[in-house]
Amino acid sequence: MLNICLVEPEIPQNTGNIARTAAATGTTLHLVHPLGFSIDEKAVRHAGLDYWKDVKIIEHESKERFYDFIKDKNFSLYTTKAQKLYTEEDYKKEGDWYLVFGKESKGLDEERLLEFRDHAVRIPMIGETRSLNLSKAVSIGVYEWYRQNDFKGFKIIGELHRLKWE
Repeated sequence: MLNICLVEPEIPQNTGNIARTAAATGTTLHLVHPLGFSIDEKAVRHAGLDYWKDVKIIEHESKERFYDFIKDKNFSLYTTKAQKLYTEEDYKKEGDWYLVFGKESKGLDEERLLEFRDHAVRIPMIGETRSLNLSKAVSIGVYEWYRQNDFKGFKIIGELHRLKWE
């Protein structure tokens, strides 16, 4: 099973987009506190996140507890500072996998990146672009994991609404 992990996310729209990706892929969403916004029922309803109920969400009360939780698991730390590309990661290992992303303003703590350096991966970019939007980076990581795992359980072939493929 795949897990998306957001460490101290700050922008509710990004988390909403990521929750939609989680709903569309059957991926569990982990939120590591503190969050930069509320996810209570009223806030979620006000934001129009009608798919929020379709997402399995696990909350972690702190970064320290979260890193203790994943340290013996399969995980990748997505960061612009990594030496290894995300496509070089072997996502076919047995067991659950955790894709970890830092907060929008700072990313993941460099101390944790050094501690878990073999788990750090990056999405390549041209030039000096600081980073991709968090929800875009998450989608890239999620779909690479599912691609390497042959999109098991996914609807692969689409249908036209009014016409037929011939």
